[in-house]
Amino acid sequence: MRVLLVGGGRPGLALTRVLSADGHAVRFVTRHEAFREEIEAAGGECYLGDPDRIGSLRYGLDNVTVLLWLMGRAPDGDLHGSRLTMMMERTIDTTVRGVVYEGTEAGAAEVARMAEYNEIPHAVLGAPREDEDAWVEAVLEAIDGVLAAPRGR
Repeated sequence: MRVLLVGGGRPGLALTRVLSADGHAVRFVTRHEAFREEIEAAGGECYLGDPDRIGSLRYGLDNVTVLLWLMGRAPDGDLHGSRLTMMMERTIDTTVRGVVYEGTEAGAAEVARMAEYNEIPHAVLGAPREDEDAWVEAVLEAIDGVLAAPRGR
């Protein structure tokens, strides 16, 4: 399985280590080249992109199974609104088979709406990041859930 990890911060590195150790490929999005070494040390593929510029993530979706939009710490705004909607629209004609979202109630509603319309299984993460191990476990369970969900009507 290959995931595209957008957001996640430091806990995302822990998630990357676990997924990589299990043989999965993690494409970790960052705005800054300076984080490449940490991402690669965790076993991830560093992908330079900006979730505020959805076009910069276009090729990040290549051969991805699960989109992880983990913006729980990002302020309420476009990353949970118009940018999220554009990203969900971009997943339609890709290999993405599931979406895991962390963020706002409005963002979760938008993910649910877009995922239902496009028949893409989705999960909304509610685990707090303060307990990193529990957060990583919650993301892993969400990934398993979207991959096990039936597709289509």
